[in-house]
Amino acid sequence: MNKSLVVATMLLFSSASFAQHQLKKLWESDSITLKGPESAFFDPLSKSLFVSSMNAGTVVRMGLDGKIIKADWVTRLNANKGSALFNGLFYTAEIAAVAVIDVAKASLIKRIPIEGAVMLNDLAVDANGVVYVSDTRTGKVYRIEGDKPTLYLENITGANGLLCVNSDLYVAGSTTFQKVNASKEITQIGNGYESGLDGIVMVGQNEFILSNYKGILYYVMADGTNQVLLDSRANRIMANDISYDSRTRTLYVPSFGTNRVIAYSVK
Repeated sequence: MNKSLVVATMLLFSSASFAQHQLKKLWESDSITLKGPESAFFDPLSKSLFVSSMNAGTVVRMGLDGKIIKADWVTRLNANKGSALFNGLFYTAEIAAVAVIDVAKASLIKRIPIEGAVMLNDLAVDANGVVYVSDTRTGKVYRIEGDKPTLYLENITGANGLLCVNSDLYVAGSTTFQKVNASKEITQIGNGYESGLDGIVMVGQNEFILSNYKGILYYVMADGTNQVLLDSRANRIMANDISYDSRTRTLYVPSFGTNRVIAYSVK
């Protein structure tokens, strides 16, 4: 087989492989309760979503059918965005601090201030309980261990989405997607995305979905190959900090501008 035919065959196989990835809309929440939903965090234990209603400074508990469980689960937060759970504690990024909430008591127990932070955004927790939080405006990522924050990464333009997988930290900048290992060695997975990358979920071995807050969802392989799953910019439906239920293959997408959470089945 000549070289050009081999390349064409490989490209055809790649295109066919990506063609099988698609979304099927399952439901969308009402647009009354949520006020600027920036993050929808799926909790497999309670089988519910914790939604950061950023413009209200609240966390809303939502069922996996899109119905509201409790509209004011926690209140008086400061522009709360990305969130994570670890050992009964719910962490959420405020403007310049990480708020820590006791899940059983639905009570804010403390704040961990980040000196010099301008707009904390996404948040992830590793298996040891170490918290990572991005500061989009300064292009930095902070590491919090024992309630003590330290600068972990910098010079990541538009640093936003974070995901912990074993000892690796995946980071989405405004137009970049990269993996950082425990030695802080950086592997660039992809770049040149439409500016505005927001959230990251892992949907399979070395397979991810990235959101762009403008309204784009990408299916991305570890080698950087990617496919646009959804582009809802024309309808002004945003795609902010997403989460994923691997058991049911359901993707939960908060849409900040339309005050809704939308659920999709990932095929």
